[in-house]
Amino acid sequence: MPRSAVKTARGGPVINRPRARSEARSALGFLTPSATGLTLFVVFPTLLAIVTSFFIWPTFGEISPAGFANYTDLFRAGNTFPAALVNTIVFTAVTIPANLVLSLGMAFWIATSRFKQFYRVLFFLPVVTPSVATSIIWKMLYQPGGLLDYVASMVGLKMPNLLANQSTALLAVTVVILWNGLGYNTLIFSAAIDQLPDEVLDAAKIDGAGFWSTLLRVKLPLITPAVFFATTVTMIQAFQIFNQPYVMTAGGPGTATMTVVMDIYHKAFQFGELGAASAPAMILFGLILIVTLVQWLSQKFWVNYE
Repeated sequence: MPRSAVKTARGGPVINRPRARSEARSALGFLTPSATGLTLFVVFPTLLAIVTSFFIWPTFGEISPAGFANYTDLFRAGNTFPAALVNTIVFTAVTIPANLVLSLGMAFWIATSRFKQFYRVLFFLPVVTPSVATSIIWKMLYQPGGLLDYVASMVGLKMPNLLANQSTALLAVTVVILWNGLGYNTLIFSAAIDQLPDEVLDAAKIDGAGFWSTLLRVKLPLITPAVFFATTVTMIQAFQIFNQPYVMTAGGPGTATMTVVMDIYHKAFQFGELGAASAPAMILFGLILIVTLVQWLSQKFWVNYE
C-alpha cells in the first residue's frame, strides 16, 4: 500500500493523508483573512473596551484606575444613561413587533402580486438609502411649515411640533426608523414565502384548509427560520440605534430620544471620557448578549427547521 494511503482499523475507506493535509491548509488559508479581521476589529476592541471601563481614561491626560466607579456613576443623579437605557428598551420593544408584523403582511401581499420584483425593489430602496439623508428629509416633513403641517392645515387641523414634544418625539423617530428598515425584513420574508413547498400547500388545500388556517398553521410555521433570523437581526439593530435620533433630535427634547449609543458617543467624543463611555458600552454589550442567548435557546420551542 502506498505511504499516502492508509486503511482504517475495520477496513474502511482509504484516506489520502497528503490530500487531507492540503485541504486543511486550503481551509486555513480561506479562514485566515476572516479570523484576522474578526480578531483585529471585534475581539481586540471588545477586550480593550472592557479594560478601559475600569479606568479614568481621558482622551488627553493621565490614566488612573477607577474600579467600578464608571459603572456606579451611570446611575447617579444627573447622568443621562438611565433615561437612554429606558428609551432604548422601549424603542426596541416597540420596533421589533411592529417591524415583524408589517414586514410579514407586506411580504404575503407581495406574494400574491403580479409585480413581485418591482415591489421588492421599491420597498428595499429605503434600506439602501443613507439613513442620515432620509432623517433630514423626515425632519423637514415633521417641522412646522413642513409637508405634514401643510396637509393638516388644508383639512383644518393644527399639526403639533412632533419632534419638540417630549410625549411624541420618540414615537416620531420610531416611525422613521420603521420606514427605513422595513424593506429588509420584507425581502427576507418574501424570499422565504417563495420557497414554500407547493406539495404542502396543495395538501392543505385538498384537506379543506381555508385562507387563515393555511396562513397560521402551514405557511407561518414553515417560515419560522426566517422569522427567527429577522427577529435576531432587528433586535440587535434596535439596541444600537443612533443615526436617526441623533440627526433628527440630537437626543432631545431633554432626554426624550436619547439612546444608549448616543450616550456613549457624548461621553466619548464630546466630553472625552473614554472610560466613562466604555461602561455603558459594556452594559449594552451584555444586554444584547443576554437577549440574543435567550433567543437562541428558545428557538427549539417555536422554530421549525424541517
